[in-house]
Amino acid sequence: MTSEHKKILTENRKARHNYFIDDEYEAGMVLVGTEVKSLRIGRVNLKDSYAKIKNGEVFVHQMHIGRYPFAHYDNHDPLRPRKLLLHNHEIKKLIGKVQEKGYSLIPVRVYFKNGKVKMSLALARGKRKYDKRESIRNRDEKRDMERSLKDT
Repeated sequence: MTSEHKKILTENRKARHNYFIDDEYEAGMVLVGTEVKSLRIGRVNLKDSYAKIKNGEVFVHQMHIGRYPFAHYDNHDPLRPRKLLLHNHEIKKLIGKVQEKGYSLIPVRVYFKNGKVKMSLALARGKRKYDKRESIRNRDEKRDMERSLKDT
């Protein structure tokens, strides 16, 4: 029996506000050494990042992994596109879904799982403005209910 150890490095909290998340996939990432070292010290940001499928391969764009401060030469480009490792049947399923209107691939979180860097990739549909207002209203009502129950 193996126990999984997860250490979450970063989470895209705005994704749950801006998108309806239908399905999530776990993907490995192809990284260079200085990127892994930067991830270990927490220099990663998922803001405005997205994934695209090109030639049957999935790449994540606009994911910022800061430069490793102790590498003087051979440091990586912080915004370079990074390849994601998924099973072939998952990629084919994603290709079919992404071609439908309104679906996109959004990185939700980056974490270490048993020493390997993984990314949780969400198949998501964009929310309209009224959907966002409704979710804010529901969250506020829930918070008010919890407060009133706590006070009594």
